[in-house]
Amino acid sequence: MSSATVEKPSFLRSQIGGLPRPFWALWGGTLVNRLGTMVMPFTGVYLTQSRGLSVTAAGLVMGVFGVGSLLSQLVAGVLADRIGRRATLSGGMLATAACMLALGYSSSLPAIVASMFALGLVIDVYRPASNALVADLVSAEERPRAYGLLFWAINLGYSVGMTAGGWLAGQGFLWLFWIDALSAVVFAVLVWRAVPETTPAAQQVTGGFGVVLRDRVMVGFTLVALGNALVYSQTMTMLPVAMTDVVKLTPQEFGVAMALNGILIVVVQPLVSGWLGRRDPARTLALGLAVMAAGFALTAYVTSMLGLAVTIAIWTAGEIVTAGIPGAIVATLAPAELRGRYSGLFGFAWSLAAVLAPLLGGPLLELGPRALWFTIGGVGVLSAAGLLLLGPAIRRR
Repeated sequence: MSSATVEKPSFLRSQIGGLPRPFWALWGGTLVNRLGTMVMPFTGVYLTQSRGLSVTAAGLVMGVFGVGSLLSQLVAGVLADRIGRRATLSGGMLATAACMLALGYSSSLPAIVASMFALGLVIDVYRPASNALVADLVSAEERPRAYGLLFWAINLGYSVGMTAGGWLAGQGFLWLFWIDALSAVVFAVLVWRAVPETTPAAQQVTGGFGVVLRDRVMVGFTLVALGNALVYSQTMTMLPVAMTDVVKLTPQEFGVAMALNGILIVVVQPLVSGWLGRRDPARTLALGLAVMAAGFALTAYVTSMLGLAVTIAIWTAGEIVTAGIPGAIVATLAPAELRGRYSGLFGFAWSLAAVLAPLLGGPLLELGPRALWFTIGGVGVLSAAGLLLLGPAIRRR
C-alpha cells in the first residue's frame, strides 16, 4: 500500500512563485530604477552644499518640486486609465531622465527652481500606472505579496543606491544625475517591450476624480496616507540636511547609515511578510505607523552615525510591518476601470507631503531638532489613530 505526500513548496517558491511574467518585468524595471535613484535622497545636501542655498531656501525649492508632483499624480491617474498604463509609465520615465540632467546642469536659482518643478511633474508619473498594472496583472489573493515584492525591490535598490550615492556625492554630484537618468531610461524601455497594455478599454470612463472623491472610505484612507507620507518624506527632505548641517555627518556617513534601512528590509521582510499578511490590514498598518512615529521622534537625540543607525532601525521596523498593505487596500477599493485614478489619489497624498514636508520641516529645524522630530512623531501617532478609526469601514469592504 502506498500513500501520496504533498510536497510543501520551498520558501523561495512560496515568496516568488505563481506571479505572471509581465509582473517580473515591472519588478525588474523597478529594481533598476531604484538602483539609480541617487539624486532625491541627497537633494537637500546638493542644494545647500553644491549650490550654496540656505536651509530655508532649499526647503522652498524642494517645495516647488512637490507642487509639480501634486499636479502629476492627478494627471497621471487619468492618463493611466485613458491612454494606458504602459504608455504613461514609459513616457514618464523618459521625461524624468531629461529633467534629471537639466537639474544637474542648472546653476542659477531660476534654473534650479524651473528644473525642480519640471522634475516634480514627471518623476512620479509612473506610480499610478505601476500600481494599476499590478492590480490588473495579479489576482486579489496574490496582490499583497506582489506589492510587497515591489516594496522589497525598491529597498534592495535603495540600499545599494544610497551607499553608492553617498560615495559618488563626494566625487561630484553630477554623477548622481547621470546614473539616475540612465536608470529611468532602462525602466521605460523594459516596460515598453515586456509589459502588455492592461487597461480595460471596454470599461474606460471619462471625467476626472469626482467618482473617486465620492468614495468616503478611499478619501479617509488617503488622509491617513498623507500623515504617513509627511513622516516618511523627511528622509528625503530634512533628515539629510539635519544630519549633515546640524549633527555634522559627512554625506558618506549619512549614506552608509541610511543604507541600513534597505538592508533590514531586504533581509527581514521576506521572513515576516507571510505572517503579517494574515493579520488584519488596518490594525497591522496602524501598528507600523506607530513604530515609525517612535523612530522619527527619537531622531531628536541623534548625535552620531551610530545613533542615527539606531533610529533608522526602529522606523524601518515600522516600514516592514506596513509593506504591501497600502497598495493592496487601494487595489481592492478601486473598480478595474478606475484603478489609475484611485492610485493617483493615493499618490496625491505623497505628492502633497512632498510640498508640506520641507515647508514644515525647514522652519522647525531652524527652531531646533527636537521641534522638528517631536512634531513629526506626533503626526505619525495621529495617522495611526486615524487608521484605527477607519478600520471597521475597511473591514466591511
